Amino acid sequence: MVKNSKRKSSDDSGAIVSDNDSHIGSSNTKNTAPALRSVNEEVETADNLQCEDPFEDVYEEDDASYEDVYESSGDEDDEYMEAMTEGDTSAAAAAAAATTTTTKEEPKLPPPINTNDGELQPAQIKTWNPFMGNTTGEQLEMDETAYKMHHALTPEWPSLTLDIVPDAHLGENRTRFPHTVTMVVGTQADKWGKNKLSVLRMSDLCRIPGSGREKTEKELDDEMLGDAWKHENDDDSDSSSSDEEGEEEELDPVLENYSFPHSGGGINRIRVCPHNPSVVGVWGENGEVSLYDIGGAIDMLDRSSLSSNARKNDGNLAMNKEVRKMRKDPFFVYSGHSTEGYAIDWSRVTPGRLATADCDGNIHIWNATHPVTPNDIVAKYGNKSQSSPWSNSSFQVEPMYAAHGDNLDNPSVEDLQWSPTEATVLASAECGGYVRIYDIRCPGKAMISNKIHSGGADVNVISWNKLVGNLLATGGDDGSFSVFDLRNFQTADASIPPKPLARFHSHRTPITSLEWHPTDESMIAVSDDNGTYVYDLSIEEDDPENNMNEEEAAVEGVIPPQLLFVHSGSDMTKEVHWHPQIPSCIATTSLSGYSVFIPSNL
Repeated sequence: MVKNSKRKSSDDSGAIVSDNDSHIGSSNTKNTAPALRSVNEEVETADNLQCEDPFEDVYEEDDASYEDVYESSGDEDDEYMEAMTEGDTSAAAAAAAATTTTTKEEPKLPPPINTNDGELQPAQIKTWNPFMGNTTGEQLEMDETAYKMHHALTPEWPSLTLDIVPDAHLGENRTRFPHTVTMVVGTQADKWGKNKLSVLRMSDLCRIPGSGREKTEKELDDEMLGDAWKHENDDDSDSSSSDEEGEEEELDPVLENYSFPHSGGGINRIRVCPHNPSVVGVWGENGEVSLYDIGGAIDMLDRSSLSSNARKNDGNLAMNKEVRKMRKDPFFVYSGHSTEGYAIDWSRVTPGRLATADCDGNIHIWNATHPVTPNDIVAKYGNKSQSSPWSNSSFQVEPMYAAHGDNLDNPSVEDLQWSPTEATVLASAECGGYVRIYDIRCPGKAMISNKIHSGGADVNVISWNKLVGNLLATGGDDGSFSVFDLRNFQTADASIPPKPLARFHSHRTPITSLEWHPTDESMIAVSDDNGTYVYDLSIEEDDPENNMNEEEAAVEGVIPPQLLFVHSGSDMTKEVHWHPQIPSCIATTSLSGYSVFIPSNL
């Protein structure tokens, strides 16, 4: 650094002096550099005043730093220090100049410019594939525009199963919001005695704001032109859209529930009787099948429901309705199976007919001993709550089929489905890749038996199309699901599996559930461990030349054109059901909880 306000000179004593350091008031005062003044210097008095320069020294940074000027490791540094000690300023300046010349390094040239550095690498955009799962471990964010309605619930204990309870007073084909959904669920608690059967009613389920209205002209322009686009009538568009959204009242969802203790451990499967929703069949972990009467709980929920739908449709009837007697314990318990099971299904043709199957391959058929439908019960027993007909003698159970000789190593029956049109016909899904068709008029043998998976992968679930009675869908442990035409299900050579109408291999985890849409014959909901998927099997590729052949369709992870919707974010989805009274409403259960939603594109 260089002091511009100081002028260096040399006196007779050879000391460095400065105008700023001069003592004023005595002509005989010796000018001495501050560093060389004696410690015994005369003290300032009234007769000997000392004055300091009122102006501060101004420093300017030079291009060369102190280290650049005075840094030296040779003789130049010694010469400079010696000249300074002797007071020879000329010699000191010469030594400093020599030091600067010898120690200052030449400026380094910048490295050569790499012409490739200026080129931006093209961004790698990857399309998310739902069948591959969340391999990166990133948190998925829900796109609200994909749903008309979405509500989720995290229970105390997870559930392997649920079923929808139809509402008696809210009507069919309900499209107006808010919605009310009633379902039964069974727990998988950490201790045997904590398990229970619960009736859940979720009311005031509103749509996602903005999902039901048509997009304005401004919103369509913004999507095409981006945020920089400014519409002429921004204020008018915003106000009109807000008015449309404000037409529907936004309510907070309401959850009500009643629970029934289940002493048989964890609940494997639940099914509601279609002819009388008050009767629920439960497959228990202890190998027993129990029947519960939940009519009293339904009546209590009808009376206490705060849903606006209930008030608008039939609220007076619900409030004045007589509550049936509530019974906590099951009214019928069957212990005739040799082990636990998962397969259970009510017939939709014959009221009160039930089929259950266990992991040893045994299939038992149940038949009610008295009227089942509410109207028949009222006609016979009256409308008094004390005259409920359900008791431990309400059903007769008959073992009908045992394990087959071609599958004795792993005979477990995983699922059962009654025919939607035939009162005596049912289908079974079994381990080892077998699907069998039975007619209970012929006990002891299957009418049709086929191994649909040549590799022996288990058939986990099946679903019989209720609108097209010859279509049967199956889901396998290998991640594939298929649709068969039962008119061509039996082959001339039993060793050759039947050819399906369609087979999808995109899923990489086992198929855990599938169900046909109740009003659309070509639509089906499928679930695996990674999520829930909706397919429309009537969709075909626009360009016939680009249709996937069987080899391409057999590749895991390929997204088929029939896939309409994917619901992800749940952990290990176990069961999926369509709501029979709310169009395209889906309910699922998983390890992380329950979800009720309506896709925006259905």
